[in-house]
Amino acid sequence: MFLHLDLLAVLLLGVVAGTLGGVIGFGSSIMLMPVLVILFGPREAVPIMAVAALLANASRAAVWWREVDWRAFAAYSVTGVPAAALGASTLLTIPQRWIEIAMGLFFLAVIPARRWLAKRNLRINLWQLALAGAVVGYITGIVVSTGPINAPFFLALGLVKGAYLATEALGSLAVYASKAIVFRSFGALPMDIFSKGLIIGSSLMVGSFVAKRLVLKLEAEQFSMLIEGLLLASGLTMLGAAVLAR
Repeated sequence: MFLHLDLLAVLLLGVVAGTLGGVIGFGSSIMLMPVLVILFGPREAVPIMAVAALLANASRAAVWWREVDWRAFAAYSVTGVPAAALGASTLLTIPQRWIEIAMGLFFLAVIPARRWLAKRNLRINLWQLALAGAVVGYITGIVVSTGPINAPFFLALGLVKGAYLATEALGSLAVYASKAIVFRSFGALPMDIFSKGLIIGSSLMVGSFVAKRLVLKLEAEQFSMLIEGLLLASGLTMLGAAVLAR
């Protein structure tokens, strides 16, 4: 399991990450993933984060349950769930060093991608959200976190604040559940890893409930530079780990 100091540090970071994710709908995995990779390596860190993300998204959906857009959730999940399973299966066949490189490059690429999406002020319908679910679901199966590019599609549907947070969280919950089932079926989610995910996920849940008060006062745009800073730091950390593993 964890060393005591490692556990304390990860749990404290988890509360902060869960609060951030509860306010803007993403960011928890971006903050935690580099730490988990350093502690456990990418092969274990990805399924650990998948379990933790289940709890984080479940708590976020519970906080805003009454505002879920069920049609949007269904459109996203019908394609996102099988795509995530396919992506997770792909992940298990990739060498560990390439996982780190893929995650690092992805985090760095998200910075210009999210800016591009924001500038175009996209407006989409349900079938387009379903198409996005297929693409984002597959990528999520491989790289653990796609929140920064996933969020604009839900926002482009016209969802805001509680409705956006609840619906995106519920869709992500379905995707991560599919991913966890694949990991379990291939033996990549033994009880030790599952328990680590539950412990870390519990700290994310605390953050989700703390965040509700902040959502009512703050605009997500205020966190834009912070998220891009996290993406940059996480991407460089992943690439650095890949280089050092040579």
